[in-house]
Amino acid sequence: MRGPVMLGQDAAVADAPSNVRLADAGGDVIVVEPTGGAARVAFVLYPGGLVRPQAYEWIGHALAAHGVRTLIPEMPLDLAVLSADRAGEVAEALAPGLPVVVGGHSLGGAMAASYAADHDVSGLVLPAAYPSDSTDLSGEAFPVVSLMAQHDGVADAAKVTGGLDRLPGATRLITVDGAVHSFLGRYGPQDGDGVPTVERAEAEAAITGSLVEFFEALA
Repeated sequence: MRGPVMLGQDAAVADAPSNVRLADAGGDVIVVEPTGGAARVAFVLYPGGLVRPQAYEWIGHALAAHGVRTLIPEMPLDLAVLSADRAGEVAEALAPGLPVVVGGHSLGGAMAASYAADHDVSGLVLPAAYPSDSTDLSGEAFPVVSLMAQHDGVADAAKVTGGLDRLPGATRLITVDGAVHSFLGRYGPQDGDGVPTVERAEAEAAITGSLVEFFEALA
């Protein structure tokens, strides 16, 4: 049985100028909002398969200082594949008028890429994820960043790198040294994953640093 969507669960980020609330946009959505000024871009982040949305709240807090409003929707049965187009409804309700970047972890990333193939987006973020074989974004012009955990035992490295052929040519692939698949979210160890060679805090610092650089570069 799935537990409720929780706020503030293992989501502490030091000195994060942000606040968090739970909103309704066709279902629960965690909203992490900058407090130091108006948001300049929205980031709709799809959770990984069978992962609760609160596992990614920390990313929203880390990005808030950079003008990013992060929206993390709860998915039916915690599977983004059952609601791949959810980003449109979420953005319309909770980020009207803002440019929208979509992204997702693992299965959530594949579904975010599918959404980006058929909708107007300002960017795509793929943490430990790659587009499905039927999703071709190679002709798109929006920026994409792909984050690959060095010791990921779930998202196969060959599939992540192979997926670059279906992404825009300027896509940036970043390897998070020492990290594993589950370091992209805060939900604990995952069956089949690799063995990390860095502390989670070090990996998270690298992840957020790469995401901050990506969002800061957006026009």
